[in-house]
Amino acid sequence: AHLGAKAPECYFPKEDNSYLVHSTQYSSVGIIADLQLNTANARIKLPSDSISSLRVEVKYHKDDMLQFKIYDAQNKRYEVPVPLNIPATPTSTYETRLYDVEIKENPFGIQIRRSSTGRVIWDSRLPGFAFNNQFIQISTRLPSEYVYGFGEMEHTTFRRDLNWHTWGMFTRDQPPGYKLNSYGFHPYYMALEDENNAHGVLLLNSNAMDVTFQPMPALTYRIIGGILDFYMFLGPSPEVATKQYHEVIGQPVMPPYWALGFQLCRYGHRNTSQVEEVYNDMVAAQIPYDVQYTDIDYMERQLDFTIDDEFRDLPQFVDKIRSEGMRYIIILDPAISGNETKPYPAFERGQEKDVFVKWPNTNDICWAKVWPDLPNVTIDESLTEDEAVKAFRAHVAFPDFFRNSTAEWWAREIIDFYNNQMKFDGLWIDMNEPASFVNGTTTNQCRNTELNYPPYFPELTQRTDGLHFRTMCMETEQILSDGSSVLHYDVHNLYGWSQLKPTYDALQKATGKRGIIISRSTYPSAGRWSGHWLGDNYATWDNLEKSIIGMMEFSLFGMSYTGADICGFFNNSEYQLCARWMQLGAFYPYARNHNSAFTRRQDPASWNKTFSAMSRDILNIRYTLLPYFYTQMHEVHAHGGTVIRPLLHEFFNEKPTWDIFKQFLWGPAFMVTPVLEPYADTVEGYVPNARWFDYHTNYMKLIVAADDYQMAQGSLFWDDGETI
Repeated sequence: AHLGAKAPECYFPKEDNSYLVHSTQYSSVGIIADLQLNTANARIKLPSDSISSLRVEVKYHKDDMLQFKIYDAQNKRYEVPVPLNIPATPTSTYETRLYDVEIKENPFGIQIRRSSTGRVIWDSRLPGFAFNNQFIQISTRLPSEYVYGFGEMEHTTFRRDLNWHTWGMFTRDQPPGYKLNSYGFHPYYMALEDENNAHGVLLLNSNAMDVTFQPMPALTYRIIGGILDFYMFLGPSPEVATKQYHEVIGQPVMPPYWALGFQLCRYGHRNTSQVEEVYNDMVAAQIPYDVQYTDIDYMERQLDFTIDDEFRDLPQFVDKIRSEGMRYIIILDPAISGNETKPYPAFERGQEKDVFVKWPNTNDICWAKVWPDLPNVTIDESLTEDEAVKAFRAHVAFPDFFRNSTAEWWAREIIDFYNNQMKFDGLWIDMNEPASFVNGTTTNQCRNTELNYPPYFPELTQRTDGLHFRTMCMETEQILSDGSSVLHYDVHNLYGWSQLKPTYDALQKATGKRGIIISRSTYPSAGRWSGHWLGDNYATWDNLEKSIIGMMEFSLFGMSYTGADICGFFNNSEYQLCARWMQLGAFYPYARNHNSAFTRRQDPASWNKTFSAMSRDILNIRYTLLPYFYTQMHEVHAHGGTVIRPLLHEFFNEKPTWDIFKQFLWGPAFMVTPVLEPYADTVEGYVPNARWFDYHTNYMKLIVAADDYQMAQGSLFWDDGETI
């Protein structure tokens, strides 16, 4: 009872020691150890079969970065095919390393200390370690209760609650909700140490998993495949540890200058005239605005690379507003219809290039159903959603973006659409978890029970429905760029990631400009090519507040170009909520107002003159500050780090900042403290110990602010804003 009401009913005994250390070799560049299954002590039966021989490798890559890896010593297992920026040869020395590592015995564990303080920052010498075919479990003590990261899922504070909470990670089409595994997959955390040091830890694994936080403080990982491949970044400050992580996964993409302007979208436009009406209203209200979108409405029956007859004049409208200085972004989904009765080159050329995901050892496509409707069918509005999907949705194939041929095919379709149908400046890629409207396949019959209902099912939203719930069957086969075959079970969480570079490359080939892509599904290193919006949120006050947490987390994850749908996607937004959201959203890196079909218009010009004036004023502040903000985006593109910066990253020596998540910084120098409560006209915030200036005094275009020592310094990055 003293552990708290959420404590588990059972635990691993101290004597549990599943593996014995057989041999250990220490060298100047790392450690190698061999482990043998301790059959005499294997009293606790865990899911699937144990692996008898394990190899442990510790590599001292740099003074501030090390890798520790545990894998099957005799049989090759799946490893994540995501390239990292790792030194070819170690550059650390014993005298300059920030860490010391020991392999512990009885029970086995890896222990890592910070050299300067002696503090243990990783200690897996805990009972319960298991390495089975479909169940891997490892725990570590944590140096403090201040832990941040792991995603993508919604939670209520930036700092994670360690009181026996378990969080699952597996990409799926799941709008944000408390503890619901959502669109992205980021097994990375940052931990603070009591001596004002910080470090980051990446587990490079792409299989479904969950993590349990414990008040010891401790952390337990449970993973259903692959290997254990950890990378630790020693900082010593939060911002420096974050930069070290970004150096390994790749620094964030540099957006074009126009992509920092205000943007408008909505799902449910019925024709070009409705888009044009919004544009004209925004121009008449003189509200700053740079980018317009169309959602899947512009497509013929939601087919990629087509234009619906109701939008036949969209290309001319786009040409007109682009000539007036606007930019245009269109949506693309990965699923391609195979049910067409007239020529559909995207599918036909895809089949010819063999780009679609198939059943293993066959030439058969694994069919699903997503957005595209069947041709020549009138939808019966009285049917349930499931009935309508079965009756009216087309069979679709999922491109396998790991294949080299898929990148070539995808680029051709994007370039052809740009050259022959309509112009665009950026691409928004959605539904790439990948999402389906049926479970597994159109027959609802996946063929491998062990993969779709694994012996250990992580703490996921769909645990009663199987891993294939509203996505592909886990046994389908994907082909990596080197020609090797992998199961979707292993690479499901990489599907969106695999689509990003081919899409970014194709956009730049089509337009000849830098451009921007926005992706819903992400994985570590996705930020090299893409931005991310926080998904299909709700028009509620708590979603307004949680958007700050989401942006700060994705700053840790290496994605600086982020933001939530301003005013909320689902449900009708109301006046005061939308007003406060416009004021906060004016400081999102990705500032887009977007909402769903069958809800009211919520763009800034749709309310009243007071709302328009407020929107104009707050966006003018944003636009005035864009040279500074653009400089910050270039800084993290060149060196890593955060643009939407938690206060603890800049004022780490002030412990109150460790818990702050309702305020944030733009880079090092500009603090935003928004109103997040209904009917409030004041706000309380923490002001760190520094010399601060009130922006609203409005007496300088160029602010040169002296510090306590009457010194000032700064930098400016400036270019044409769009060259690759």
